[in-house]
Amino acid sequence: HLGVDVVAAAKGIVRATRNGMPDHIYNTQNSAEIDGRDCGNGVVIDHSDGWTTQYCHLKQGSVAVSRGDYVSFATRLGQVGLSGRTQFPHVHLTVRKEATQSTPLTPMARSPVTRLTLTLWIGPMPYQPGGMLTVGFSDKVPDYDAVKDGSAARRHLPSTAPALVVFGYAFGGRTDDEMLLIIDGPNGLFIHETVKLNRNRARFFRAIGKKRSSAPWPVGTYRGIVSLIRAEQTISKQSVELMIE
Repeated sequence: HLGVDVVAAAKGIVRATRNGMPDHIYNTQNSAEIDGRDCGNGVVIDHSDGWTTQYCHLKQGSVAVSRGDYVSFATRLGQVGLSGRTQFPHVHLTVRKEATQSTPLTPMARSPVTRLTLTLWIGPMPYQPGGMLTVGFSDKVPDYDAVKDGSAARRHLPSTAPALVVFGYAFGGRTDDEMLLIIDGPNGLFIHETVKLNRNRARFFRAIGKKRSSAPWPVGTYRGIVSLIRAEQTISKQSVELMIE
């Protein structure tokens, strides 16, 4: 998430900002300091005619505008961060008409015709209904927090590592989706397994692996391949390499 700019969706006047909240994963230990400031660092823009947009979870110290500033379309507001009530880096965009929260895809939906034709986007907005976020190797089944913050993955392991594990981290999982996890080793297929979801999941990870016996792992390059499968169709796939030395 470092260095990813957040820009204004349309021209308007900045009505509010916050810039001093730290970037860290929301949990029960820091919930009290975040209470009432779920948005974290952010910007609110008034676009006139009752329309406003709010941009949340920006990186601490990155907000580049102030209250009263005029911004045009694509003016840089700040950078993607991890502030407020969030567990992964992203920007949360809220669109409101008067005091009512709306959606840019169907801002004034009243009928099926309106839902299909009326949109606030300049052009068609691609939509991906679920997909892989990251794939990684580890020498154990990692903690979920380590998967989410990116610290779980290893690119090199010794031949004496206690286990060899591949994990996949994904979003938008639906009941009966399958995650196929594969490890290819220097001697061919090492392990593969398909895991099925038993309920909808906004974000989730799955892992498979083997424990080492007395013999060391074969030295060489291992490839982890993880696919998200829906109704027998692969909708997302990622791979990563690991060197055993």
